[in-house]
Amino acid sequence: MHQINTSKLWLWNSLPPLAIVLLLGWIAWADADTQIAQLFFYDATTQKWLATDALWANEILHRDGRNVMRLIGMLAILAWLASYRFHLLTRHRRALGYLALCLALIPLVVGGLKQITNVDCPWDLEGFGGNRPFVHYFESRPSDLPKAACFPGAHSSSAFALFALAFLARRRSFGLAVGVAMAVTVIGGMFSFAQQARGAHFLSHDLWSMFLAWSLCGLISYLVFERGRPS
Repeated sequence: MHQINTSKLWLWNSLPPLAIVLLLGWIAWADADTQIAQLFFYDATTQKWLATDALWANEILHRDGRNVMRLIGMLAILAWLASYRFHLLTRHRRALGYLALCLALIPLVVGGLKQITNVDCPWDLEGFGGNRPFVHYFESRPSDLPKAACFPGAHSSSAFALFALAFLARRRSFGLAVGVAMAVTVIGGMFSFAQQARGAHFLSHDLWSMFLAWSLCGLISYLVFERGRPS
């Protein structure tokens, strides 16, 4: 395994989630979620979202993107299982198992959180085509409102789960890891943009998914590769 110095390792583990937390703090302070939605995604005149009927958002990035991520996850699981049968894959078993676990667990965790956070989609809110009042995800939700399940952003989490590839690359080359992380950020950003343009999520919903994906990839990487090994 390629060794990287302590300062680079600290930056790798800490800087991305810290940057996301700071951005989330600014969004909360400035009420930027609704402002960004109004500025870029929702037309109050027509009462339509930018991508309400858009092929690129609904079919390509949402439906097809979801199916591609499921396929990648299934291939990772099959490759891990095949490592018990085929000698050429045996030495990659731990890495394949790590990748399969991240790709399966992260969307499950985010999807589970959606069911308990009880946060509305933007398209259900007053001023955005719906009839429900805006309730921040850290505020107490009135009991007379219907149950909601739109936070964090589950669709983008399936793409951000690919941060696992960056953690694998980090074990070989720090520069390669940065490049992979940037590529995954672009893919997850595209998924996020499509969902926000449809009215399914605010920006912070997807940033929380990004934070959770990076943090879980890091934690699982430690548990799989580092824990119990000599320094």
